[in-house]
Amino acid sequence: MAAIIPHSTKQIGDAGEEVAERHLVANGLRVLARNFRVKGGEIDLVCRDGANTVFVEVRRRSVNPRANFGGAAYSITATKQKRLILAARHWLARHGDVPCRFDCVLIDGEQLEWLKDAFRAD
Repeated sequence: MAAIIPHSTKQIGDAGEEVAERHLVANGLRVLARNFRVKGGEIDLVCRDGANTVFVEVRRRSVNPRANFGGAAYSITATKQKRLILAARHWLARHGDVPCRFDCVLIDGEQLEWLKDAFRAD
């Protein structure tokens, strides 16, 4: 049976989140929520790593069709970080203020990179 190849931006993003989730779980994290949304922000994956809540942004880019736009890491702008922080504050207000960090899973083509503690809320 042939693999289903995602075509829309949403399908590509969802497929990237599935790959990231499998990678994080294989490395000991427990997924608490997927696509946690509040007005003004969204978190792709909310995980638990020991006593820490981990807010994960997943970015997937195809292999270099437009090199001048940069890879997955370049798409996590200061504005995007503010939206993630906003959503994280809502999560913590609902579920308890515990130690947390912001990780990014970057997928460029078939290359996956997990950046732990990629940025801070302060």
